[in-house]
Amino acid sequence: MKKQSKYGRNPKLNPKTHCVMVRFDDEEWNKFLTMYEESQLYAKAVFLKAHFFGQKFNVLKVDKTLMDYTTKLSDFHAQFRAIGTNYNQVVKELRIHFSEKKAMALLYKLEKHTGLTKKPPSSFSSI
Repeated sequence: MKKQSKYGRNPKLNPKTHCVMVRFDDEEWNKFLTMYEESQLYAKAVFLKAHFFGQKFNVLKVDKTLMDYTTKLSDFHAQFRAIGTNYNQVVKELRIHFSEKKAMALLYKLEKHTGLTKKPPSSFSSI
């Protein structure tokens, strides 16, 4: 038995000392890589051990189109919220700085222009 030194790394309780080598042909390798990438484990050896000994591992499939759609939808919602905030700020400033009659006239113009933005452009009708 080796003499224990007070320097260096502590020895592992259960060291992995046995090594196994596996060879794949091209078709098997591609199938293995596909399964490994779907498992999202950090190492091929961990994936092989989990698969060989029947341990459970999760396979997560990510739909990139759904992620793109979700990103664009959240961006659109943020823009919509920003427009609402700007609209509220304009109305507040109109009421503070103008008389009630002048503010109502300007609000009417604002509503008229807002109504124009509600109509979709003519290019959408051809879609």
